[in-house]
Amino acid sequence: MTTPVVLKFGGSTFPSPEAYAELAAALGRRAEEEQRPMAVVVSAMPGETEKLRGLLHEANPQPEDATVAGLLTLADTVSAHLLAAALHRVGLTATVLAGHQQGLVTDSTFMWAKVARLDAEPLRRAFDEHQVVIVPGGQAADAQGRPTWLGKNSSDLSAVLVAAALGADRVEIHSDVDGIYSADPNAVTGARLLPEVTYDTASLMSLYGAKVLHRRSVRTAKQHGIVLVCRHNRAPFPSGTVIGGDGAPAAGVVANTRSEVLAYDTAAAADLAHSVFHAEGIDTVRLEDGPHLVVVGGYLDVGRFQRMHDLPEARIVGIPVTEIIGSRATTHLAADAEQARQLAQKLHEALPEPLEPAAGLRAL
Repeated sequence: MTTPVVLKFGGSTFPSPEAYAELAAALGRRAEEEQRPMAVVVSAMPGETEKLRGLLHEANPQPEDATVAGLLTLADTVSAHLLAAALHRVGLTATVLAGHQQGLVTDSTFMWAKVARLDAEPLRRAFDEHQVVIVPGGQAADAQGRPTWLGKNSSDLSAVLVAAALGADRVEIHSDVDGIYSADPNAVTGARLLPEVTYDTASLMSLYGAKVLHRRSVRTAKQHGIVLVCRHNRAPFPSGTVIGGDGAPAAGVVANTRSEVLAYDTAAAADLAHSVFHAEGIDTVRLEDGPHLVVVGGYLDVGRFQRMHDLPEARIVGIPVTEIIGSRATTHLAADAEQARQLAQKLHEALPEPLEPAAGLRAL
């Protein structure tokens, strides 16, 4: 079998049902030009996952993780089948492999599940009969076949795992931005597109909350030597940032207003919380200026998590704004979202250019 092209399309690709037809037509043209099979990973339409979350919380404000994983991932399944229907209409054979059909087995964490093994055979069998295999992003199953979830924004990770299973050497990540910028271009004036970024820099930016790529997807890509090509999700799908083993040192500022800085009473309490969050697959950063911990992304009920794991009490003391220069990260604290934006602008304007390689990772 010719190695398939591996493509990922984020939820912003599908603002309406008509968008599936538009993408199907574009994929049809590409299939005709390249004569190669395609593995396509898709996310849910905007807002669909949150609709399901709202219904779930009406039924139970504190649902079990297994129930959350089983329900929320259905939004991505719907998106996959809508694309399959649109592809059939343009004459391509296509099938959907949901989490329990992919050969991707995780632990039983259910939320932020960790990959245990990946059997490539289900994917390969699907390509024996279809030109396009569609994978709903973020889905997997545990050893008992129960649905698990790879975490928020984990469609990137699904795409990299599919590429690794199929022996592909690159993944095209399509989203509403064409790559990684030196800051959020929607919040910071003068943010610059970074044409080449190393795995380590992309992973570091993601760790501190940059809305670029799922951090585990970058680490997994590095492990398998898979190049990540960031592209816009509208025709003609221009490419922007390439993430790989090579690249000049980069600088940027990360201000994710969904992230929170927690303050504990002692360093020992902060260290304990950090280890528990990490064990559960949740990205946190232990800061060095005191008993402070950054919880990245804001998609976690921190209070509930702390209670479930009997962790020491913590106070939310602000929003982290992180300045990254090469491999060095320095975190500052902002009181609210507007102060975070202003601080990000100020730090971005002071970034050095050109950059020299920097040694050591430091968070203050």
